[in-house]
Amino acid sequence: MTARKIIIDTDPGQDDAVAILLALASPEIALLGITCVAGNVPLPLTVRNARIVCELAGRPDIPVFAGCDRPVAQPLVTAEHVHGNTGLDGADLPEPMMPVQAAHAVDFIIDTLRREPPGTVTLCPIGPLTNIATALARAPDIAPRIARIVLMGGAYFEVGNITPAAEFNIFVDPEAAAAVFAAGVPLTVVPLDVTHKALTSAAWLGAMRSLGTPVGRAVAGWCNFFERFDKEKYGSQGAPLHDPCTIAWLLAPHLFTGREINVEIELQGTFTRGMTVADWWRVSGRPRNAFFLGGVDAQGYFALLTERLARLVP
Repeated sequence: MTARKIIIDTDPGQDDAVAILLALASPEIALLGITCVAGNVPLPLTVRNARIVCELAGRPDIPVFAGCDRPVAQPLVTAEHVHGNTGLDGADLPEPMMPVQAAHAVDFIIDTLRREPPGTVTLCPIGPLTNIATALARAPDIAPRIARIVLMGGAYFEVGNITPAAEFNIFVDPEAAAAVFAAGVPLTVVPLDVTHKALTSAAWLGAMRSLGTPVGRAVAGWCNFFERFDKEKYGSQGAPLHDPCTIAWLLAPHLFTGREINVEIELQGTFTRGMTVADWWRVSGRPRNAFFLGGVDAQGYFALLTERLARLVP
């Protein structure tokens, strides 16, 4: 079996951290590098957090790159109110020792896509799309070389989580999102419509703790911290574990359902800027540009997470 080559573009974030761990625990995936972007917290913290996660998994060999520190056309919006001041509140982990790579994240994305055979590298952005849009703008030749972009972002039936209409990752840099959705690259979109059906539970957090490993304890601590926000906001028994759904779709697409539709990014609306206008019922006549997920087998998803994270014993 040939492992699927991916780049994770991220703004860790507890759920980003779990997504990285899932990729590192899965032999079907070859993680070529992690590119960091400002989002949940400012760029210096996202770069720090990505390195902490790699070291937690015993993989300091994974190259980590610093990318764009602000959106394309608006001030940065962050989410410390969800993720804590560090972005990884909830687990007491040591400061990272592994280096940050000298190259800029955007240059790494471009150089990797130009070096690897066309159609062999998948991009997995799980934060704002600033790095991806910047790479496409700087090097349009890479677009046909991308196998697929599998992104966490957007919402339709679940509406917004940062405004009434917009999901956080898209809202932070809607111009970048618009550019990515218009790039003609095969897209899989993991929206809130899916992630809000994949909620953490006391039983699953207990299963993580019972692994008895640094990874299990960290994941339980992270989730216990950030789920407090969603429980209060939604009145739910758990919290959506958003970003690992992207990696889970690569590993087990049968756990998810969706359809090919047109998705546009609203840039002008007074109340709807950053909205993903998903033509779920295909009424617009606009060409389909994304595989937009709508459902998930939550039990299967968490079983996959448990089985894979148990493998990480540094």
